[in-house]
Amino acid sequence: MLQDLLPALPWLLPYLAVLRILPRKPDLADAPDVDGTLISIVIPARNESATIATLLTSLLSTRYRSVEIIVVDDRSTDDTSRIVSDFARRDSRVRLHPGQELPEGWYGKPWACFQGYREARGDMIVFTDADTRHEPDLLLHAVGAMEQEHADLVTVITGQRCVSFWERVIMPQIWILIALRYFPRRINRATRPRDVIANGQFIMVRRTSYERAGTHEAVRDKVAEDLALAQVFLRRGLKLHMAFGESLIETRMYTGWRTLVEGWTKNIYLGGQASFPDEPLLRALAPLALVFTMLFWLWPVAWLGLSIVSNGNVYPSLLAAGLCVLFWAGMCRAMRIPPVYGLAYPIGSAAALFIVLKSAWRGARGVEWKGRVYSGLDGKARGSGK
Repeated sequence: MLQDLLPALPWLLPYLAVLRILPRKPDLADAPDVDGTLISIVIPARNESATIATLLTSLLSTRYRSVEIIVVDDRSTDDTSRIVSDFARRDSRVRLHPGQELPEGWYGKPWACFQGYREARGDMIVFTDADTRHEPDLLLHAVGAMEQEHADLVTVITGQRCVSFWERVIMPQIWILIALRYFPRRINRATRPRDVIANGQFIMVRRTSYERAGTHEAVRDKVAEDLALAQVFLRRGLKLHMAFGESLIETRMYTGWRTLVEGWTKNIYLGGQASFPDEPLLRALAPLALVFTMLFWLWPVAWLGLSIVSNGNVYPSLLAAGLCVLFWAGMCRAMRIPPVYGLAYPIGSAAALFIVLKSAWRGARGVEWKGRVYSGLDGKARGSGK
């Protein structure tokens, strides 16, 4: 009987792999509270009318005393600018900056961040996404971590808010890949660009360090600009610090199937390749590794079905499938998703496989995001959009 179960042992490996990220340290909430110099918060916003009010409300509740909030309206076609203008009239800390036309050779987000930097007056600059929500103590702890670690860039792992069915089955599939590839202990002692990343949902930089790194102009032609910015900082000899920050900042990246497919199709192929900037072989193999990972999760279900149809021994495949369900139930719980969604993991794996294949098919030929279409190779923008 035991010998019959040996074929299921490979599905124990994910449990061992996840042990490397279980010590959820450092936690940004453990950093000291530090108040002081002016912080400029830059928000690149393109068609963010659904979320921008929630973000601004949370930012204005900060306990940090000296902040300015610069919303760069990146040529939105919805009510983003009107909503921000209403906030600006009520609170002088908020400023709306109408974004300029996208130049040739730039992607939209780095261009918006760069414009925000040019408007910023603070010695510290925070780049944050419009779909985030900040707790009042976030900035105090972020500055405390910056000073305590003598860091040039502080970034955090944010809490992920998953509401719809598709968010709850797809986000854990992709989030765990990122978490196992990049985690704070690796990033905070990294010496190679392949080992660092920043989370564009929250990046705090010292102004002088950011300028030394070349600002977002240095990553103007990169889809995964946060990953590329971290690599540039490391190459310039600047120190990065990543911490867990789920209790202090939350984001809802996508709202359903369409936005999930659009967002991850844009990022996953080019971002996977960019994560190995100096290793051409690994760059080429990165998409294959993603495909293999999804097939690894799908095989136990297919194996079980084949065993049942052929009247074969179902115990190995049943154990493998059970291990997968338990693993994903645990991942769901860690992401504040009801664990019962672990039962639907094969749907999530199949959907993630579809996204990976679509991203690889489109990645070298073009990128589409929020009404803009870019054409390029390896993430280098060669076109502009409105």
